[in-house]
Amino acid sequence: MINKRKTVIIVGPTAVGKTEYAIKTAQKFNGEIVSADSMQIYKYMDIGSAKPTAEEQRAARHYLVDEIDPRREFSVAEYCPLAKNYIEKIFDKCMLPIISGGTGLYVNSLIYDMDFAKAPKNDAERKRMRAILTAAGPDYLHKILENCDPDAARRIHPNNTKKVIRAIEAAKTGEKIPDFENSFKKTTDYEYLLIGLDRNREELYERINMRVDIMINAGLKEEIQELIDKGLDSSDISMKGIGYKEIIDSLKGEYDMDTAAELIKRNTRRYAKRQLTWFRRYPDIHWFNLSEDGEALQKMESLIADYLST
Repeated sequence: MINKRKTVIIVGPTAVGKTEYAIKTAQKFNGEIVSADSMQIYKYMDIGSAKPTAEEQRAARHYLVDEIDPRREFSVAEYCPLAKNYIEKIFDKCMLPIISGGTGLYVNSLIYDMDFAKAPKNDAERKRMRAILTAAGPDYLHKILENCDPDAARRIHPNNTKKVIRAIEAAKTGEKIPDFENSFKKTTDYEYLLIGLDRNREELYERINMRVDIMINAGLKEEIQELIDKGLDSSDISMKGIGYKEIIDSLKGEYDMDTAAELIKRNTRRYAKRQLTWFRRYPDIHWFNLSEDGEALQKMESLIADYLST
């Protein structure tokens, strides 16, 4: 029985195997899983988000999977209190909360105290920046950020357009987007053990490519067409995820499905690289290379057992 306020957080790049290891951890230590994935949280987006299957969700209960309507905007400011509410419910059942996912900002919100209430918002400026993005592209938009907030521009990649716009919006109101790595204190709501999963680059990329092929064969194109029929389009935040935006462009006739599949693979590989860069910043993370260590699961379980018994 878990009677201490301790959590386990399992992170890593896409396709590394987080779901599998989180489920095994939940089964071993009487736990339930809170997702930290910004795409799996949406309803109707099952294939493209690599959502845990019905069988996997029966093996261990998952929260924040398949809960939010993709037709509305959803942010980390909303995610954080929802996730912490589920963590408390798991504590109330004397079980172990296991946070699992690859969305770095979601993970940040659970290990640092972040005051979202103070985040400035300017809808008019956001709309104007989106229009500039459409007309001139991400590099031009990033130049605007450089003029407004050079420090933020150095931290934020030009392709992370949502965050670029957010940083411009903040700068225009006299605020600045904080550097999460140095500006926040660790949460005191609970303790956490942070575990990072990795694989050798070649194997990880093979897994990514295979996953994309499986998604395409499973009906990703049809899933996206159904979402379009529900009224969604490329302007919706939920549809900007990798896999969705490329298929939408293919459906518009910009290129064929084979090209779309290759673009999804390429963009997913690049995303995995950015995820690893993000998670490697954490000084207290314990890494396990699943390619090189055949006993990674046993070592991970031993680490968790020691942590829970301390």
